[in-house]
Amino acid sequence: MDNLSIFGWVILIVSWVIALGWTWRVGVAIRGLATMPDLLKRPVNRSAPRAGDDPVLSVVVPARNEEKAIETTLRSLFRIIGVPIEIVAVDDRSTDATGRIMDRLAEEIQDGTTVTVHRYKVIHIDSLPAGWMGKTHAMATGARLTTAPWLLFTDGDVKFREDSLARALTYVDRVEADHLVLFPTLILRSRGERMMIGFLQVFAVWCSRPWRAQDQNALRDFLGIGAFNMIRRSTYESIHGFEALRMEVLEDLRLGYEVKKHKFRQHVVFGHNLLRIHWAEGAMGIVNNLTKNAFAIFRFHLWLIVAAMVAVALLCVMPLLGLFFIQSGGLWVVVPSVVILLMLAAMYEFYRRYTGTSIFYVLTFPAAACLFLYALGQSLMRTLRGGGVTWRGTFYPLQELKKQCGPLW
Repeated sequence: MDNLSIFGWVILIVSWVIALGWTWRVGVAIRGLATMPDLLKRPVNRSAPRAGDDPVLSVVVPARNEEKAIETTLRSLFRIIGVPIEIVAVDDRSTDATGRIMDRLAEEIQDGTTVTVHRYKVIHIDSLPAGWMGKTHAMATGARLTTAPWLLFTDGDVKFREDSLARALTYVDRVEADHLVLFPTLILRSRGERMMIGFLQVFAVWCSRPWRAQDQNALRDFLGIGAFNMIRRSTYESIHGFEALRMEVLEDLRLGYEVKKHKFRQHVVFGHNLLRIHWAEGAMGIVNNLTKNAFAIFRFHLWLIVAAMVAVALLCVMPLLGLFFIQSGGLWVVVPSVVILLMLAAMYEFYRRYTGTSIFYVLTFPAAACLFLYALGQSLMRTLRGGGVTWRGTFYPLQELKKQCGPLW
C-alpha cells in the first residue's frame, strides 16, 4: 500500500466506491426482480372463443420490410387460444414482400384455410405525413381502426405462444392494471449476442427498476417494450396515444412514461417463452441497433450522453484497472475488482434461467462495455455529423427532433 502512487490511490478509492455501489444496486435488483409476477405461475381463466365473438383485444402489428419474419408473427397470432382477438397488420411503406404476405394471409382466412375466429385487417401506408415518425404513424393509424377494449402494440418479428394473450388478459383483469409490459424471451444465436445482451441486462441495474412500475407514485419507474405494450383503450385515449408521440423515436418506452406520468396502473411481468424475438444478428448487429437509438434516450442532449459515457467507463471499465496495481498495492487494490466481478456474476446467474447464458460470460463484461461505449459515441457523432438521423427511410433534422422530443424522463 505504501508504494502506491497518487494515481494508484485515486484508482483504489474510486474502485472501492464503485464496488460498494455495485453491491448495493445488485442486491436491490435481485430482491426486486425476484418479486416480479410470472404469468406462467398464474392461472388462466379464459373460456374458448366462438366464431362471431366480439374481440376483447386488438393487436396492432406495424411492419416495414419484415418479409423474413412477418408471416411467422402473424401465424403465431392466428393460433392464439382462449381469447377472441382482432389483428390489424400495418404495412408501413415496405419495399419488399411484407405487404404481399399480409394480403396473402388475409386471402387464406377468407378461403377458410386458416382459423376463422379472428378478425384480420391489413392496412397499406404508401406515404408518411409531415411531422410523424413512421412507426408511430403506423401504430396510430392501426389503432384508429380497432374496436376492442384492450390494445396490444407489438412488432413484426415477434413469435407468440398460443396461450400468451389469454394469460396476459387474465392477469390484467385480476390486478385491474391499465398497462401491461411482458418481457420477451430473447433468441440468442451467437456468442456475440450473448455477450452484448448479458451486458445490457446486468448494466440495467443502474437504469431501471421494473419491479417498482406498479407503484403509481413511483413516477421515475416505468417501462415500455415494443414487443409487448398492452394498454386499456380508455387509458390509451386518455393520454392521446401515439397521436401525442408523433416524433418520438423511443415510442414504446415513451408510452410507458406517459402511462406513469398520468398515474395509471402499470405492471411489468415475466413469462418465459410466451413471446420470443431475435433482436439483432451478432454483437455488431446489437451495437448497430443501439447506435440508431442511443442519442434519443438522452433526448438529444450532448452533455447528457457524454456524462453517460463517463459513467459507463467508471462503472464498467475503470475498476478493473486496479488489477494492474497488485504488485504495489497488494490485495487492497484487487479486492474491489473481485467484489465487482462477484456482483456481476450474481446478475448473470439470475438471468441464466431466462437466457441460458453461462455465468462465465461475466468475463466478457468489460469488452461488451467498450462496445456499448462505441455505440454511444457513434450515435452521437453520426447525428451531429449528419445534422439529424434517418429512420425507416426518412431523414429527420436534429433541430426538429430536439423541438419535438419532449422533456427528460
